[in-house]
Amino acid sequence: MGIASVIRSEIALRNRRHGRQWLWLLLLGALLGTPLGSLLGTLFGATAHAQTCETSADMDASVRTALETAAKRYFEMSARGDAAALKQSSIAAVASSFAGIEAAVKENQAAFTGAKAAVRPPFLLTVEGQEPLARAEFLCGVFGKSGQTKDSSVFVLPNLPPGKYSVSILDVNGGQDAAKTLTFVLQQAGTDWKLAGFFPKSSQAAGHDASWFTQRARDFKAKAQNHNAWLYYREAIALSAPVDFMSTLATDQLYDEAQAAQPADVPTNASAVDISAGGKIYHLTEIFPLAVGDDLDVVVKYQAADISNTALTFQENKVVIKALVVKYPEFREAFAGVVARAVEPSGRDYGSLLAMKDIK
Repeated sequence: MGIASVIRSEIALRNRRHGRQWLWLLLLGALLGTPLGSLLGTLFGATAHAQTCETSADMDASVRTALETAAKRYFEMSARGDAAALKQSSIAAVASSFAGIEAAVKENQAAFTGAKAAVRPPFLLTVEGQEPLARAEFLCGVFGKSGQTKDSSVFVLPNLPPGKYSVSILDVNGGQDAAKTLTFVLQQAGTDWKLAGFFPKSSQAAGHDASWFTQRARDFKAKAQNHNAWLYYREAIALSAPVDFMSTLATDQLYDEAQAAQPADVPTNASAVDISAGGKIYHLTEIFPLAVGDDLDVVVKYQAADISNTALTFQENKVVIKALVVKYPEFREAFAGVVARAVEPSGRDYGSLLAMKDIK
């Protein structure tokens, strides 16, 4: 969630910072008959010329049909659990490291089997040049004076080689699970569109959708429970887009609300927060919501020198959990439990869960 938050932060800040320039570019583009993507270098530098986006309305009908057909075909493979066919239809870089996608196919097959999939209008992304882009940002659709509109989307993809790509999103309903989306990143190879990314995602968390979490966040904020509000906004943002590398007007607006509610005493990407318990100082590095079945828990990560003694680490996790609820007592109203994860400098971690009713 940290990387996704950074992406959304950058996009939201860019939209606010360059609002007047967006309007100027749009007017200039209209006067010259030039697409927005061709004018982006004026605002963001020469590298912006290397990336463009076409919406479904912009692209040739034959291209749109090919993308929709490929997305449907790959969904049918997923619903059959045919990971071998998906691997065979993938670009070389994906096929050579396919274990993650194969696991995701198996995990979601039950939800996809018997479900109906509706393909949303696809996006066509083009990267020009000779070298991969460290951070390819695609601005798709119609933008207004303040940035995004209901007809726009932004995609941010790291280390993207030159080529033509598509983001094709399917809404999946009627399976064994709640509504899901399945997003394919496709790359053109000759006349084919090969699989370059596979992203299934539930449209709900703990039995609720983005609208529910948004309303609950606003309710918490109205009661001055900004810690709960901030975390519920984060869950709403995560549920509002089918992939974390996509931003829309809805996600940007939710991000702005989350920023307004964010307390000063929570760990962020920029700084940790110290908490004192049992005569020891613990450095909290991250806090976020996590849905487990029908429950919504809050997870806190903290720095630990060594987790090899799991019995001792479990006791320290309990100390951190209790101290966290003392520090943020409003969590009792918003979450079913607390997970503490002790993280070594190596990145290894050890987690423990306590139900909220057991935290005394």
